[in-house]
Amino acid sequence: MPTSARARRKRSRPSDDDERVLAELGYTQQLHRRMSAFGNFSASLSVISIMSGTLLLLGYGLNSGGPAVVVWGWLAVGPPVLCLAAALAEITSRYPTSGGLYYMARQLGGERWSWYTGWLNLLGLLGGIAAQDYGIATFAGAWANLQFGYVPTPRSLLVVYAVVLALHALLNLLGARLMNVLTSLGAWWHLAGAVVIIGALTLVPSHHQPAGFVFSEFTNNTGWSSPVYVILLGMLLPCFALAGYDTSAHLSEETSGASVAAARGIVRSVAVSWIAGGVLLVALLFAVQDYAATLGSETGVPVAQILLDALGVATAKALLLVVIGAQFLCGYTVTAAAGRMIYAFARDGALPGSARWRRVSRRTAVPADAVLLAVAVAFVLALPSLYSATAFSAVTAISVVGFTPAYAIPVLLRLRHRDRFTPGPWHLGRWSRPVGWVAVVWAAGVTALFLLPQSSPVTAETFNYTPVALLTALAGSALWWRFGRRTYGVPRCGAAPAHDGIEEAETIL
Repeated sequence: MPTSARARRKRSRPSDDDERVLAELGYTQQLHRRMSAFGNFSASLSVISIMSGTLLLLGYGLNSGGPAVVVWGWLAVGPPVLCLAAALAEITSRYPTSGGLYYMARQLGGERWSWYTGWLNLLGLLGGIAAQDYGIATFAGAWANLQFGYVPTPRSLLVVYAVVLALHALLNLLGARLMNVLTSLGAWWHLAGAVVIIGALTLVPSHHQPAGFVFSEFTNNTGWSSPVYVILLGMLLPCFALAGYDTSAHLSEETSGASVAAARGIVRSVAVSWIAGGVLLVALLFAVQDYAATLGSETGVPVAQILLDALGVATAKALLLVVIGAQFLCGYTVTAAAGRMIYAFARDGALPGSARWRRVSRRTAVPADAVLLAVAVAFVLALPSLYSATAFSAVTAISVVGFTPAYAIPVLLRLRHRDRFTPGPWHLGRWSRPVGWVAVVWAAGVTALFLLPQSSPVTAETFNYTPVALLTALAGSALWWRFGRRTYGVPRCGAAPAHDGIEEAETIL
């Protein structure tokens, strides 16, 4: 009897259940399941990163609507983003694979839907790496300005950016065990760091702005005359800051109890980030000492100037290091998610040279070549920063217009083809359809908005090249469809496990 009991417990281990679910989805287990539910949640929380997206684009928000748009825009964007996250989480619970969105689209709509969803998702992830890591470079430049009087230049920032990319690639090659540690550390770092910054900005400054400034001050430095258009442009800050939660889905093949853990990770990461990020933004706005000086800061980073004016040089430098640490952990996790997306997409034959990008290291169970490809493309995306003053906001917009429609397509297909979807263990019940339609309408509006010009007059320096990047990606994917669809094959749910013979790299490091 004891032996039988032990056998039953062994058969019912969570890892066995996860492998069984993955086999039902058509894949064999290739990656190591060493990530806990908290680690999965932490990964999405780190990618959303309240000390990355919110702070990187605060200067953009202060120019595109000012404090009023920053605060009310953040409050307004949260609920529809939560709807989109919840609708996506429901589908993730049914299809917990590294492919995430494009696999969902295949099951609910067919291979062509899957193909374009995958390319959009990949564009969003690569743009996310570029935005996060270039943001780290700008904050590092601000710290160097306070510490050494160094004035950052586009060329020097690009060099720092390249170093950050290389560090993220190196750390990602070390395996899933380190990933679980760093993603969990990232969650605690973000939350604890936010508490420290909010506390310092609340208690230390002798002067705070009145509530009228924080909640009603409108500023328009975009060159456009329409206040409504400027307010809409200001929505880029919360839309970018609250993106990236699909990371939980991309890491599901490395998560125990993924059918529930990944879905919960998506929703909880958005909810926590929305609340904590809103408090952090309000604390920063109340602490502004000189609005004009903040926008024209010699550091190149308005947040650095707020900390400097409100807290002094020593404290500002210390808190900037806290912010840079949080952003670094965020960039690490975005790189991991992009690597898994490339690996999964190549595993199904969607990329040129798929045989290389789907290889997994025998030693670390990491798709190393996919990680290296991700950082290489991210570097290319940031090259326009050498000559464009608005390149950073354009890169963030690229991320948004890649992520948002990729999130919405599986939800739309789920709504259109109700008979093709059987809910997983985490679901919305009778709220599934109303939440889904809110999510789809919201995603369509956001995608259209950030293809529009952000500054006037439109010149070579102010041009929003987001539409160019999007059209290039779509045109490239359409062209490759003519040739690559012969090798593209996403397993149907319930099919026999595929890709048993995936190539493995003998050594990586």
